[in-house]
Amino acid sequence: MTGAISARAVRASLVARRELALVDLRDEAQFATGHPLFAADLPVPRVEIEAPTRIPRRDTLVVLYDDAGREGAAAIALERLGYSQVRILDGGLAAWVREGYELFRDVNSYSKAFGELVEARRQTPSIGPEELSGLIDSGADIALVDVRRPDEYRTMSIRTSRNVPGGELVLRARSLAPRSETLVVVHCAGRTRSIIGTQSLVNAGIPNRVTALRNGTIGWVLAHQTLAGGTAPPVALPSADAVAEARGRAREVAYRAGVLRLDATEFETLSNDSTRTLYTFDVRSAEEYAVGHLPGFRHAPGGQLVQEIDSFAPVRGARIVLTDTLGARADMTASWLAQMGWDAYVLEGEIAGSLETDVPPSLPPRAIQGRYRRPYEGTDQAEAAMRGYLDWEHGLVAQLARDRTHGFFVI
Repeated sequence: MTGAISARAVRASLVARRELALVDLRDEAQFATGHPLFAADLPVPRVEIEAPTRIPRRDTLVVLYDDAGREGAAAIALERLGYSQVRILDGGLAAWVREGYELFRDVNSYSKAFGELVEARRQTPSIGPEELSGLIDSGADIALVDVRRPDEYRTMSIRTSRNVPGGELVLRARSLAPRSETLVVVHCAGRTRSIIGTQSLVNAGIPNRVTALRNGTIGWVLAHQTLAGGTAPPVALPSADAVAEARGRAREVAYRAGVLRLDATEFETLSNDSTRTLYTFDVRSAEEYAVGHLPGFRHAPGGQLVQEIDSFAPVRGARIVLTDTLGARADMTASWLAQMGWDAYVLEGEIAGSLETDVPPSLPPRAIQGRYRRPYEGTDQAEAAMRGYLDWEHGLVAQLARDRTHGFFVI
């Protein structure tokens, strides 16, 4: 029988790091207007489609809220799927606000807040668009790298930029910038992936000077620079020696972040623990994943897993295990997840044994209706929207301090 749970009890569970899926039943555009830090967007029509993948353990505490009275219908759907610990947030978001708790705007809010905290704590270097444009025009020795997904890169990027998704960055750094004298400039559309990509290279200790493009392509457009579709070929893997060096650098970063390593027996122990949710992700490229992957491991490229962790793993307090044949991608990804408060593990050894080649079907795409259009998408956004988005991101560190539930740390 579905019952109610107070905002105070939900917050206490989050602070205690008990497993909890706090589910916002509104559509994405409404979700983006404001939600608790660790809430996950799961619109009512998608509950039966997405819940079995995103909330895999049926006795997880699932807390629902909505602004249109649909919690009961969603609870019935979840119970029909076998979920036994479904609760409704007593008083909804209004009660959350009455308790003085924070609401965070936008999507992927807590990874973005974490990125801002990283920059504030580590003073992640950045370069302005005007200075970068001048360096490009002068023919300076620069490796400009776009760390977004390949489809985002092809849609719009900066002249001379090459695409290396964030999780691949430490692995492919030597191919991207063979000379240690080359300045490496990292960018995304906004700020988070630029910051995390830049700090990944800094944390890994590559010999180059590394800097983020301040405010990404938003800053570039606001400085009246032009964008075009990215067309450069993919950055190849470096030599075997460079791959081994990247693995060693990434492993040291993961160790400093408190990432634990598992052999096959230890992984089996975690897998058999029915009291905890376990997410398993393969962070390699889609092409590598399709050739062969471990049973039960979903594909989640490392950079996107960090950026969209609320979507991939909405059960806060769960365990996450990553696998990667080349090592550096899993270690770097796990290092960030650990700093975001996850129990993060890397499965040791080569991907071997009984592999699957069938790619599990992705969740069916959501309808366009109700989708939130990001202020950094496309080249036709109003300047006021882009500036407002940057102002919001710059204020996230202060909002985290007011909220006091995050548990993030920065190495």
